Amino acid sequence: MAQTLVNILVHVVFSTKERRHLIKAEIKPTLHAYMAGTLNKLDSPCLEIGGTSNHVHLLMVLSKNAPLSSIVGELKKSSSKWIKPQGPAYAHFAWQDGYGAFSVGQSQVPLLKRYIARQEEHRKTRTFEAELIDMLRKYGVSYDERLLWT
Repeated sequence: MAQTLVNILVHVVFSTKERRHLIKAEIKPTLHAYMAGTLNKLDSPCLEIGGTSNHVHLLMVLSKNAPLSSIVGELKKSSSKWIKPQGPAYAHFAWQDGYGAFSVGQSQVPLLKRYIARQEEHRKTRTFEAELIDMLRKYGVSYDERLLWT
C-alpha cells in the first residue's frame, strides 16, 4: 500500500488533580474549544468534548504520527498552561497525572457523542469515580483501586 490510512477512535477521560472542582461554568466552553484546537494541531481531531467541573471526556481520532501518551500529555500541559492566567481561581490549576483511554468502534460514535455531551446531567446521579470504575470494568482494564485516585 502506497499510503498510510488509519481511523483509530479513542475515548479519553481525565480529571483535575485530586478531582477538585476547578473548571468553572463560565470558562468551560472556552477551555473545551482550546483543547479541541490543540488536538487538531496535534493531528488528532476532536469529535466531541465535554465534562464537568472536575473532569473531561473527549472522543478523538488518534494521529498516525504520535503515540496517545504524547498527545494526551501535550493536551494536558498546554491546556493547564492556558487556563492558569485566566484568573485567580485558576492560578493553581492542574490535571491528574494519569488518564483513561478506550478504543471505540465507528458504530459507537453517535451514542458516545451523546454521552459526552450530557456529562452535567450524568453527574446528578453518579460520581466521576463510579463512572470511571464502570468504564474500566466495561473495557476489561485491570486496575489497583489503591492507586487509582492518587
